[in-house]
Amino acid sequence: MKKLLFTFLMILIFTGMNAQQKKVSLFNGKDLTGWKIYGTEKWYVEDGLLVCESGSDKKYGYLATEKFYKDFDISVEFLQESNGNSGLFFRSTIEGTKIAGWQCEVAPKGNDTGGIYESYGRGWLKQIDEDKENILLPGQWNKLRLRVQGARVQTWLNGQPMVDFTDEKIGQGNGSIALQIHDGGGIKVKWRNLIIEEL
Repeated sequence: MKKLLFTFLMILIFTGMNAQQKKVSLFNGKDLTGWKIYGTEKWYVEDGLLVCESGSDKKYGYLATEKFYKDFDISVEFLQESNGNSGLFFRSTIEGTKIAGWQCEVAPKGNDTGGIYESYGRGWLKQIDEDKENILLPGQWNKLRLRVQGARVQTWLNGQPMVDFTDEKIGQGNGSIALQIHDGGGIKVKWRNLIIEEL
């Protein structure tokens, strides 16, 4: 009986360790290892945080993972300073500063943070309900979660579900995770705890 109990406990411990090992941090808190910069906007590390900031060109800019992710569950925390118009792209490819893929919106209050937008394509695929606009906390850290599996896309903001839908074209996509800085200038967003689990 003791041997059986010991074996059962070891299986539980091993299973728990494997679950923990599946989650990895995309940002090491020190530099941009594993990422590639597109455009001339500023991407840098300060006090262990990843920072994006408008440069003198005031154009679109992206910071994308070198690795492609198809099915995954990612969570990130962001703090919007100045104008916080940014985004979390997925299954995306970039040439210059033209991106093909889908964006989970990160924007000032009233602009559908947590909604899904297709750049250079169909535009908004799913905007958030009006009564969910107050979930975003301006000037504070917010936690965004994005789960993409097959053709299904789900988002949460500060633990609250935002959108949940399926899209055949998204289901066929593959590419990088990317952070965006919008054009127009005057933008600064800080990021931390970028944790991904491949599904």
